[in-house]
Amino acid sequence: MISIDGLTVEFGGTTLFSGISFVINEKERIALMGKNGAGKSTLLKILAGVKEPTQGRVSAPKDTVIAYLPQHLMTEDGRTVFDEAAQAFAHLHEMEAEIEALNHELEVRTDYDSPEYMQLIERVSTLSEKFYSIEERNYEADIEKTLLGLGFQRTDFGRQTSEFSGGWRMRIELAKLLLQKPDVLLLDEPTNHLDIESIQWLEDFLIESGQAVVVISHDRAFVDHITTRTIEVTMGRIYDYKVNYSQYLQLRKERREQQQKAYDEQQRFIADTKAFIERFKGTYSKTLQVQSRVKMLEKLELVEVDEEDTSALRLKFPPAPRSGSYPVILENVSKSYDEKCVFRNVNLTIERGDKIAFVGRNGEGKSTLVKCIMGEIPYEGKLTLGHNVQIGYFAQNQASLLDGELTVFQTIDDVAKGDIRTKVKDLLGAFLFGGENANKKVKVLSGGERTRLALLRLLLEPVNLLILDEPTNHLDLKTKDILKQALSDFDGTLIVVSHDRDFLDGLVSKVYEFGNQRVTEHLEGIYEFMQRKRMENLRELERVSNRP
Repeated sequence: MISIDGLTVEFGGTTLFSGISFVINEKERIALMGKNGAGKSTLLKILAGVKEPTQGRVSAPKDTVIAYLPQHLMTEDGRTVFDEAAQAFAHLHEMEAEIEALNHELEVRTDYDSPEYMQLIERVSTLSEKFYSIEERNYEADIEKTLLGLGFQRTDFGRQTSEFSGGWRMRIELAKLLLQKPDVLLLDEPTNHLDIESIQWLEDFLIESGQAVVVISHDRAFVDHITTRTIEVTMGRIYDYKVNYSQYLQLRKERREQQQKAYDEQQRFIADTKAFIERFKGTYSKTLQVQSRVKMLEKLELVEVDEEDTSALRLKFPPAPRSGSYPVILENVSKSYDEKCVFRNVNLTIERGDKIAFVGRNGEGKSTLVKCIMGEIPYEGKLTLGHNVQIGYFAQNQASLLDGELTVFQTIDDVAKGDIRTKVKDLLGAFLFGGENANKKVKVLSGGERTRLALLRLLLEPVNLLILDEPTNHLDLKTKDILKQALSDFDGTLIVVSHDRDFLDGLVSKVYEFGNQRVTEHLEGIYEFMQRKRMENLRELERVSNRP
């Protein structure tokens, strides 16, 4: 369906990839993988027609519809949520308006026998036939179904898009793309602003819709569920695997082992050949053999071993000062904004050393309860923090709160106290900000780099209650694994708000479910919680939340 031929991209003398070719077939669901900076997003932009390659071309049949969701975008203001989503059908409005204008022209013209009049009739007939053959002319039900699936309430449909946060505006854009029913969907980190239930809805939609999908995502569970093919971008070339992400990891490991074996054998051969040349280069009887082996080395095609991202984030939380046995106790805590009740009569006791997850649909109060615990907002009821509780807090927008004009070094130096100030450069090096990177301004950092920097700030003071609100957004899979291991080793109490099932799995042993103005405790891990509710993935929560 889409053919990519000999694609080469160069930036300022550096080749991002060279001469890559592959085909995207109908109904294929492809994951684009590779380390940060390998060129995944650039490749997606070229497929979308947003960027031009240095060489090569992308070709597709004439009527192929390609829809692209970039990582960062903003919906236009001035429309309601429903009207903005309906922009997916703007082409129908344009077609209808053109038919109306042409009919009006036919009514007022009197040159019935002229070629121009006959052309008008043909144009109206063709357009009308096309318009009335389109099934989506009554599209209101589709818009409603899609918006509800992505987490909106019916009461949101009439609200202005300007009232919503960036994450919710991203959902509106996603709704518009899905409603276009494109032949190919290009999605760059589509799950970053979705809750678990909406991710599940999106998974089901992509699997059942029959569209071709190319996705970049750091959500391992999402990628594993939806994709059937993995294309790895590495060292300027691609490797194409007809398997999902988990199977690809195993095949990639085997590929590297084979490459390493071939490389080692070739290096031994080269060393032996050079030794022979050096030993006999002055011996007359061996002259022909020496010359033959010199030419052999010159023509030898060297075996390359694909690079492996060996940069490792050494992440370890300081020992937690001992707190009381119950760091957080809530008794009949309620919170409302104006007329809207977020939750009421919440009773829960968090014990020292607990590692718990807050899950549920966006807007059900997860971040609100965190703010109550932090003392940032007023509430009703009684909330008690235990003896010697010292809180470390990572907010959802923590990375964006960093001062963009400061350098990386200044950002950390400003909060470092005591002996740790002498080790700021070592710390930055451990967090992959070594050398010249320490002098970069925060405003030029990527989302993942900012998140790493915000996490480093969190490590500078010993705490015994860590509260993390969506800490994995913008982190690549490797960094997420390192963070997860560090949190597993953390000897204090942990509250984590996250939609990332793979990240939560094995990390938390208690789940607090937010929904319908209640908070319900479940003494189990995230997948046990899902299975016990007879759903692989919180599908039931969506239905419960949408009941009148």
